[in-house]
Amino acid sequence: MPTIAENLQLVKQRVAHAAERAGRNPSTVTIVGVSKTFPPEVIIEAYQAGLRHFGENRVQEAQAKRPDLVSLSGVTWHLVGHLQSNKAKAASELFDVIHSVDSLKLAETLERHAQRSVSLLLEVNVAGEASKFGVPPEEVHALVEGISGLSKVRAVGLMTVAPVVSNPEEARPVFRKLRELACSLGLTELSMGMTDDFEVAIEEGATMVRIGRAIFGARPTA
Repeated sequence: MPTIAENLQLVKQRVAHAAERAGRNPSTVTIVGVSKTFPPEVIIEAYQAGLRHFGENRVQEAQAKRPDLVSLSGVTWHLVGHLQSNKAKAASELFDVIHSVDSLKLAETLERHAQRSVSLLLEVNVAGEASKFGVPPEEVHALVEGISGLSKVRAVGLMTVAPVVSNPEEARPVFRKLRELACSLGLTELSMGMTDDFEVAIEEGATMVRIGRAIFGARPTA
């Protein structure tokens, strides 16, 4: 079984090749290792292998892990899962980047609680899936306008979760639409692409890819 360091190296190579196919510098793509359900010692192993961006899906899980990770310096913490307003205070304390803001009310709640600057990515339900969170594309402009009046939280880009498809190419139109939407709004960050489709996402302009299984392996079932 390959080590986390070996997995990470392979992911970096795949990121580089995808970026080069698109005429991009691989350094413009941030690999966010999604460590949900994995214990702190696995995160430390990935850190020792060179990973510096970590994503968690749940505020409560991050709260439980972070006391064991205080020795890690230079880490950027990302919340990549859905955020409820009642967890906003804790999220603003734990995370540097929140990928899942889908309402002005949530952004305002984060603003009220934040004691420092927090970067926001606005979650867009590009494909209109009923099972997914996110604002419809046509409502993103108004959300950006609303957040622009806040001071401690700042909208820096957009995020989407593409539909589960058998061929990653089928997700390309979703990623392309998100990129075009971000460009129209003057936003520079694009969080899109996961283990099964991140190369296509990079070819379409992703600046952050959220990688779990390809780095950490299969998730614990317990």
